[in-house]
Amino acid sequence: MTLAPSTTLPVRQTVIDLCLELSQRGYFSGTGGNIALRIDAGHIAVTPSATDYLTMTADDVCVLRLADLQQVAGGRAPSVESGLHARVLRARRDATASIHTHQPVASACALLGRPLAVPAGPMRRTLGRSVPVVGYAPSGSGWLSSRLSRALRADTHAYLMRNHGVLCCGPDVRAAMQAVEDLEELSRQTLLQSIAARSRRQPALQPAFQRLADALGT
Repeated sequence: MTLAPSTTLPVRQTVIDLCLELSQRGYFSGTGGNIALRIDAGHIAVTPSATDYLTMTADDVCVLRLADLQQVAGGRAPSVESGLHARVLRARRDATASIHTHQPVASACALLGRPLAVPAGPMRRTLGRSVPVVGYAPSGSGWLSSRLSRALRADTHAYLMRNHGVLCCGPDVRAAMQAVEDLEELSRQTLLQSIAARSRRQPALQPAFQRLADALGT
């Protein structure tokens, strides 16, 4: 199936706009981070591999068949994490956007390897009742995609990937971006609570714990 440029270019431009927004927020760094957006039932737009977000053009953004990742448009090779995003968008037909970041605070929580409980309130709508941890596997590997696939749930929109940042998804671009933002805030709150608890147990180290808390932006 051939897609008309008028169908793909608006979505490909949205990929660029999101990459720039995430870079400005400090959630993408260099070329670290990638996005997939659903174009239609059979195609996705994916960030190209190893391309500076500031120089990326809509023609650089790759269009892939969702079923087999065959590239049908785009002037560069697709992100090595295309398979990761495809697993999400195949399994979650309600999802339009899949975003993989290395945002600082949530990535720190991913290193700890513990799921995050989500308190009752607005964050449960964007994240789910908890944020699970996906075990480590090499970047761009089928092993990583399989591990994430086993963790996917219809009511869970954010995942910590051990030693590899996070992945958030949503029914539209704004919902996925809100999940990214809410996950960073939840991670900050979780780490601050942990620091406060350790500080109470080890009063001699309170100055060091306070410096950690200050770094998180209390």
